[in-house]
Amino acid sequence: MDKLQSFHIEGFQKDLIAWFQLEQRSLPWRENKDPYRIWVSEIMLQQTRVDTVIPYFHRFMERFPTVDALAEADEEDILKAWEGLGYYSRVRNLQTAVREVKEKYSSVVPPDPDAFAGLKGVGPYTRGAVMSIAYNIPEPAVDGNVMRVISRVLAIDEDIAKPRARKIFEEAIRKMISKDNPSDFNQALMELGALICIPSKPACLLCPVQEYCEAFHTGTQSSYPVKSKKSKPKPVRMGAAVIKDEEGRFYINKRKSEGLLANLWEFPNCEIVPGPAAKEQLEGYLQEEYGLQVDLEVCEESVTHVFSHIKWDISLFTGSVKKGQSTSLAKVTEEEMQRYAFPVSHQKISRIAAELAEDALNQ
Repeated sequence: MDKLQSFHIEGFQKDLIAWFQLEQRSLPWRENKDPYRIWVSEIMLQQTRVDTVIPYFHRFMERFPTVDALAEADEEDILKAWEGLGYYSRVRNLQTAVREVKEKYSSVVPPDPDAFAGLKGVGPYTRGAVMSIAYNIPEPAVDGNVMRVISRVLAIDEDIAKPRARKIFEEAIRKMISKDNPSDFNQALMELGALICIPSKPACLLCPVQEYCEAFHTGTQSSYPVKSKKSKPKPVRMGAAVIKDEEGRFYINKRKSEGLLANLWEFPNCEIVPGPAAKEQLEGYLQEEYGLQVDLEVCEESVTHVFSHIKWDISLFTGSVKKGQSTSLAKVTEEEMQRYAFPVSHQKISRIAAELAEDALNQ
C-alpha cells in the first residue's frame, strides 16, 4: 500500500501496544489465552456491545466451559443460553464448528489459520482475532473499529460498506502488525476504536498514536471512515396471539429450522393488514393453520423490533381457544415457558401478557 511507504510502522506499533498494556479494560475473556473462550467472546461480540456481552459470556462459560461441553449440549439449551443476544445463527454455527473441533482436532482449537477458517461460521475477522490473540499468529483482524482507526490514520477514502474495502484494510494491517506481539497489537486497535477513536467526536487529544494520524493532522477526522448509507429496514405489520387453553396453558410455536430466528419459540403470529380487519385476519389464520377456533381481543400494547433488513410492528391480541386441537403448537405453563428460547420481540410479548394477566387478577 502506497500510504505506508513513508509511515513509521515501528513507532506506531510501539506506542499503540504500550498504551494498550497500560490502559486496557479488564474483560473476562482476557483472563487467559484459552482459544475456546476467546472464540466464544468474539462470536458474541459481533454486532453486540461489550457491556451487553459480559454477563452472557459469564453465564455461557459456566454452562459450557469447554469445547466438549458445547459440542455435546442440546441445541435448545444453547439457544436458551443465547436468548436475548440475537443473531442466533452465530451460536448454531459455533456449535457446529465446535463439534468438528472435537471430532477432527481432539477438542483443541487448531492453531492453524487455514484449518480454523475452514470451520462453520469462521470468517476473516474471527480467524484473525482468535489466531492472533490466542496463538500470537500475525493475522489481521479487521472489524468496524479497526477500519475506522486505520481509515483515519492513513486517510483511506475507500467506502467501508463495500466488500472490497476489507481486503484493502487487511493488506494494510498485514504490513503494520507487530510480528513480535500481534496479540496485543490487534487488541489495541480494537480497544482504540472502542474507547478513543469513536465514530463521532473522537478523543484525539488522548490518542496514543495521534502523531501518526493523517486525519488528525489535516483536521478531517469526521470525514472518516467513508461509508455509504444503508437502506431503511422494510416495515412489516404483524399480529401475534397470546392464547390459552382451558387449563390456562399458553400455545407457543417453534419456528422452522432454517431462516430468520430458526428453531426459536414464539407466540402464533402472521402478517396482517392494519385496521379493523386485523382481528378477523389473525383468527382466520389460527383456524386455517392450526385448526383452532379462537375469540381474540385486541390489546393496546404493541411491540416493535428492528432487524437489519426488516422492521416488525407487532399488534398484540389475547384470547382463549373455544374449539379445536393443534398438534403443531406446544402448550406450556407460564413457569414452563421460562425454559424455552424466545427472540427478543416475543420475550417482550410474554412480559406484556404476564402484566395483563396480573392486572386482570387485581381488578
